[in-house]
Amino acid sequence: MSIGQNIKNLRKANNLTQDQLAEELDISFQAVSSWERDEYKPETDKLIRLAEILDVSVSSIVEEKQDSFKTKKAIYNWEHMKTFVKVSAKANKLSNTLKAVDFALKAHEGQKRKRSSIPYIYHPLNLACHALSMNIVEDEIVAACLLHDVVEDCDIKADALPVNDEVKELVLLLTKEDYTDENRDKVLSAYYKKIGKNPKAALIKCLDRCNNLTTMSWGLSREKIFRMIKETEKFYPGLLDVVKATPEYNNAAFLLKYHMESMLDIYKRLL
Repeated sequence: MSIGQNIKNLRKANNLTQDQLAEELDISFQAVSSWERDEYKPETDKLIRLAEILDVSVSSIVEEKQDSFKTKKAIYNWEHMKTFVKVSAKANKLSNTLKAVDFALKAHEGQKRKRSSIPYIYHPLNLACHALSMNIVEDEIVAACLLHDVVEDCDIKADALPVNDEVKELVLLLTKEDYTDENRDKVLSAYYKKIGKNPKAALIKCLDRCNNLTTMSWGLSREKIFRMIKETEKFYPGLLDVVKATPEYNNAAFLLKYHMESMLDIYKRLL
């Protein structure tokens, strides 16, 4: 497709009229129309602004698209993941995990992943399955994977969780307090420092980041993707070192680092 067709398709995907896009760019709608008809091409400054408004990379606008790929936001069905976690928990006598599955399902009921129709429970189930697939069959870790966002996102107190004190402590460590743009760095630095003192919490947080990295292409704006990349590079090497330093998590550390750094490199190249 041509630059003009790319602009037209991206404009429509963002539910913008030519008039609305022109107003954002401080130009006439005739100029936008001429771009879309491939009569003229946007100048560099307008092209950069256009990419910002449409929340895409400049290359997404200027490169000719040879093929159209089908994409999917969820790889596994969340109900299948729930069954896998429950079967694994029963087989390995993970009592906290069994309680946590049903509690998390109820707590996150009706919630969706950002900018999608995917049930939120997909995310904590993904973490639990990820841990189990790496042969981390520790009741407290898997249960905390399932409950890690409950206190932060569901207005539920840690004391109300149907699990032992260690799981509650892990969930509290993983619960981030609200922050503003002004105090964001201070809050995050304290948050990651606290997590880094507990190898189990560090492991769960790395699992959490891996899953969030795989979904941020459709779940976050372009600006927030840049922020996520910078945050990951700043705080997660330290967490990975904590995980790696714990002998029973050494293999997991290798896989998590590979997953995380591969995803970051892919995003950087595409952005």
